[in-house]
Amino acid sequence: MDVSDLKKGIKIELDGAPWAVTDFDFMKPGKGQAMYRCRLKNMITGSTLDRTFRAVDKIGKPDLEEKEMFYSYSEGDFFVFSDSETYEEMRIEKSKLGTQAYFLVENAECKILFFNGSPIEVTLPVFIQKIIVDTEPGARGDTATNVMKPAKIDNGYELAVPLFVNKGDVIKIDTRTGLYAERVSKA
Repeated sequence: MDVSDLKKGIKIELDGAPWAVTDFDFMKPGKGQAMYRCRLKNMITGSTLDRTFRAVDKIGKPDLEEKEMFYSYSEGDFFVFSDSETYEEMRIEKSKLGTQAYFLVENAECKILFFNGSPIEVTLPVFIQKIIVDTEPGARGDTATNVMKPAKIDNGYELAVPLFVNKGDVIKIDTRTGLYAERVSKA
């Protein structure tokens, strides 16, 4: 890959690891070669790095593959995903998902990114629906303000919901932020 191909969002391989370009700046000094200043994020560890490339540098292209899989079940310290075409099962450590684990719903279609054959990132559906299992009753008629109250879903995840949401209501949650999106149905 050539340095002139660099832009925000592109993925490169550096020192044997995949990196995503999060910020990009092109500089052309009065004398000398053009320079490409980049902020990179390691796709495995999440660490960031500032790196400057010259126009003559070469960059590696990472061996990345994305597969559509669906979540099947939890087994000990692993989540089991099945390939939507071959039904082949893959186990991914719970630690790789972090807080996203709260938003796994059976048979939800996910995108899994592989680097050199091993999974490095799981992308969940943008919105999921969950039932509120515990929350305080809201004040009747108090819907004009943006006052929020704590609520829990079935797996123990706690989030802030509006006062009109009650125990047993089905809500929609944004999996990217973990925040309440809307109430789907009343109890």
